[in-house]
Amino acid sequence: MESALDLILVVVVVTAAGGAARRWGRSVPLMLLAIGWMASFLPRFHDFQLDPDLVLIGLLPPLLYAAALKTSLIDFRSSLPVIGSLSVGLVIATTLGVGAVAAWLLPVSAAAALAIGAVVAPPDAVATTTIARRIGLPRRVVTVLEGESLVNDATALVCLTAASTAIEGHITAAEITVDFAISVVGGIGAGLLVALVIARVQRHVADTVTLTAISLVTPFAAYLLAEEVHASGVLAVVVAGLILGHKADLLQSAPARLFAQSNWSTITFLLEGVVFLLIGLSIRPIFEAVGSSDLSATSIALAAAAVFATVVLIRGAWVFATAGMLRRRDDPEALTPSETAVVSWAGMRGVVTLAAAFVLPPETPERDVLVLIALVVTAGTLIIEGTTLPLLIRRLAIPGPDRHEDALVAADVLERAGRAGRIRLDEELDTDPGAAVPEVVDRLRRRGTERADAMWERLGGEGETPSGTYARLRMAMLDAERAEVLRIRQTGRVPHEVLQEVLSALDVEESVLALSTPGSTADRDEDLAAPVHPSKLCAHLTEAAEASSPEPLTPDGCEECLRDGDTWVHLRLCLACGHVGCCDSSPNRHADAHAHGSDHPVIRSFEVGEAWRWCYLDERLG
Repeated sequence: MESALDLILVVVVVTAAGGAARRWGRSVPLMLLAIGWMASFLPRFHDFQLDPDLVLIGLLPPLLYAAALKTSLIDFRSSLPVIGSLSVGLVIATTLGVGAVAAWLLPVSAAAALAIGAVVAPPDAVATTTIARRIGLPRRVVTVLEGESLVNDATALVCLTAASTAIEGHITAAEITVDFAISVVGGIGAGLLVALVIARVQRHVADTVTLTAISLVTPFAAYLLAEEVHASGVLAVVVAGLILGHKADLLQSAPARLFAQSNWSTITFLLEGVVFLLIGLSIRPIFEAVGSSDLSATSIALAAAAVFATVVLIRGAWVFATAGMLRRRDDPEALTPSETAVVSWAGMRGVVTLAAAFVLPPETPERDVLVLIALVVTAGTLIIEGTTLPLLIRRLAIPGPDRHEDALVAADVLERAGRAGRIRLDEELDTDPGAAVPEVVDRLRRRGTERADAMWERLGGEGETPSGTYARLRMAMLDAERAEVLRIRQTGRVPHEVLQEVLSALDVEESVLALSTPGSTADRDEDLAAPVHPSKLCAHLTEAAEASSPEPLTPDGCEECLRDGDTWVHLRLCLACGHVGCCDSSPNRHADAHAHGSDHPVIRSFEVGEAWRWCYLDERLG
């Protein structure tokens, strides 16, 4: 009964603290850390001891799997040189560097010193991604940090296992190499095997709840399978998550994906909160355990401060050296100096470091002191680096993801997708001419362009667009429709299952309408251009880019609309003759008509704050 009460209490505290922190603009991890520390003085938690198995088996697999599901396999692969350097090279370098400092300042064996080096070496996936999401880092930086934190635990745990074996007995360099190879190869193999099996199962399961249950079991299956063959369970979970996340759109239905994402978001929120709460609860017991050490408080404090400084300095030196090497090789994925500074400072440790410290064998010399050092490094990086990272980003003026640029790229993608859908529609009508009912075909073609038009309308100046008007009015209709359904429910005359199906349909439509909410690019510091490399441009866009833009023939608006007294949504400038026409979301689509009637293929946005271009012939953004 007490365990159940504790579980409920933890969930309530994590939920309340998370909501309060977001409401007040505070850091969720640091707030939970403080709450955990204060709670550790309560009699109920006076004898609290962190169980490493709870973290390494109960919390780590689902958290890593959830992060891997959301990580782009394409981006991960393109950033692999940087991720590999940080998750393997940096972990080993930190293990050796911290080991040397610990052996110099503490009366411990070389094996014990290397063990604490392995414990504090890996930045934590939970701490890093939680803070990265909150402060809005550039996507490339987030990819590097997430990729590093997904893989580095495997390297650190292998190093810790080798050091722990040396503490208990003897291990050679050859044995360490073999163990590392088995851990990596076995972990990747286990992850691939689990991903293959789960993918085959998902292909034959249609039930949404069953698919979600399978997803919840997957990380534990991958972890335990790898550990059973003495390989890296962490690596197996990451590999399975990356592959299944990449293939999710082919393996699961849309409702199943939405349902799983919702469940994983809730699980991740709760488990991340539990992680930081456990760190806070561990602070007081660790300090009390150190009281029995023969070392003076000054010696312990000096060693903890030196290890913390070593961790920070080694990371900074390694990250800058790696980034500089990639820039000298003109690697397109090389980080800029400002991004490098952010990555070097984003080395927050978390509960994995503390759990690994408790894995140290009982006969480890000065074990309590080493656990305290792990706590100091964890809390120090969370408090010092975690609180100053937003300030560093502001000082370096590093922009986060650009929502206007995202909308432009999304509009291009939706345009291409809509074109593919219309081509498929034509093919279907060719094979079944009897299905060509004019009203149905017109409705299908209109639905195929609506999403792209809505996204284009998120660009441009202020004012309500057609899609925005539609969304506002449809929202009002949905409110009335939902109210009527709820009134009908009160009568008790309609089966509950039928009503739930209707309400779910209304909820799905309401969530889709969020896509139609327009934005403005008028407040940008520079004109919005398409993030397309010059080598990806078609011949018409390349030619237009090299020529100077013509003067607009009618700078006050669409030429035909001004003549006929009509209205428009957004304006487009023909880069061949200077004709100003209205966009495809406008009633008359004069820019499109001009491009096809004059064989002038390239237009430029004629909206304030926009410089992107579009080729009608090749249907390419530039």
